[in-house]
Amino acid sequence: MTDIAADILNTIRKVIDHAGSFTALHIPVFEGNEKRYLAECVDSNFVSSIGEFVDRFEGMLAAFTGVKKAVLCVNGTAALHICLKMSGVERDDEVLMPALTFIATANAVSYCGAVPHFIDIEERTLGTDPRKLEEYLDEIAELRDGACYNKLTGRRMRAILPMHTFGHPVDMDPLMEIGRNYNLAVIEDAAESLGSYYKGMHTGGFGKLGILSFNGNKIITTGGGGAILTNDEDMAGLIKHVTTTAKVPHPWEFYHDMLGYNYRMPALNAALGCAQMEKLPEFIAKKRLLAERYAAAFADLDGVRFFTEPAFAKSNYWLNTLILDRDYAEQRDEVLKVTNSNGIMTRPAWTLMEYLPMYKDCPRMNLDIAEDLVRRIINIPSSANLITDKL
Repeated sequence: MTDIAADILNTIRKVIDHAGSFTALHIPVFEGNEKRYLAECVDSNFVSSIGEFVDRFEGMLAAFTGVKKAVLCVNGTAALHICLKMSGVERDDEVLMPALTFIATANAVSYCGAVPHFIDIEERTLGTDPRKLEEYLDEIAELRDGACYNKLTGRRMRAILPMHTFGHPVDMDPLMEIGRNYNLAVIEDAAESLGSYYKGMHTGGFGKLGILSFNGNKIITTGGGGAILTNDEDMAGLIKHVTTTAKVPHPWEFYHDMLGYNYRMPALNAALGCAQMEKLPEFIAKKRLLAERYAAAFADLDGVRFFTEPAFAKSNYWLNTLILDRDYAEQRDEVLKVTNSNGIMTRPAWTLMEYLPMYKDCPRMNLDIAEDLVRRIINIPSSANLITDKL
């Protein structure tokens, strides 16, 4: 068996022209109007959740993704929480979601008092496997008066929450059909996939609601922040109301007509987002070029393959991904150790949700594929600034 750790380290170095300095996994790139817009926002005195930059950023997001409305939130987790609430998720409901995801997906379900129900993924997308899910639901689900129930637990299953892993779109058409057949709301966790398309349509716009994240490590950043995407204009209005503490507009009175949340993004963050959106097409092009170079460099390396977008998708390649062959799975940690100790930041995939103490007793289907892949996935440097070519 070859020394795959050294081979991977050297291959990454060739692609990113690593000269001995530290190379992060994914960092923000500020090369546009960020400082200018921040100064304008400060000068306007509108630095909280209203103002020109909030409206502008929401408009830019809606136009770019092709949805009718985008509503800004303080982060992607808050956006998910609100989407679940607006989709009718209640205490003790079950929400179907991949076992391989970031913790926020499961946490948002728990904030509703609901129960995450873990489902398997497919190697083609690293996201929810719709065919395996359909077979599973045929066995354990039953419809009663139009509502879907888990025959094993007796709880109502209210929604499906697919996540576009590392920016790669899930196979959405069969998932939407499952949602229709079982009366399950489909809420897209598109936190990582701004700039990714499924069959020509941007992620986040398939179900009634979807979310984005603008954390510091995302393809664009507002420092912290998220957004809800929807084609339902009435729903967008309600979400904006609920995320603004449900305060009824009035020149001076403070009256709140329902339970609300203080979840709106401040204008300072939105100003940063406007500048980042102006650079987004360039970021996507550079990240796709970086992925192309990684794919070529790793093509002939034994024991590992570079993960590429599924045929039906165009991905933003948020985090570039290596998948070790099964015979090399036990060397994953050695690869992580060698790369990180040599200034190349790499990381494994997230711990599967079923292995976390607060979620160990949640319902789950057979998770063979997720359990197999999580041992073999390695994320490698993916920042847009690793490509210095003029595009």
